[in-house]
Amino acid sequence: MMFCMKDLLETSCGLDVHKEKIVACILTGPLGKPTHSEIREFSTLIPDMIALREWIVSQNCHHVAMESTGIYWMPS
Repeated sequence: MMFCMKDLLETSCGLDVHKEKIVACILTGPLGKPTHSEIREFSTLIPDMIALREWIVSQNCHHVAMESTGIYWMPS
């Protein structure tokens, strides 16, 4: 059985948070059409986290989903 999800957003970002890096993927494209994906890696140091934020903002992305199976997503 195959399930299909309805497109809801034209731009979104997914983050996978690790101890020393964050992997980010931004998906863009018109609704109902194939999407374009771009993946970038950032360190968890403040300058790279600022660069991550600037990249997400520059892509006009307002929706971000985060996945972390450890404690690394917690601010210290």
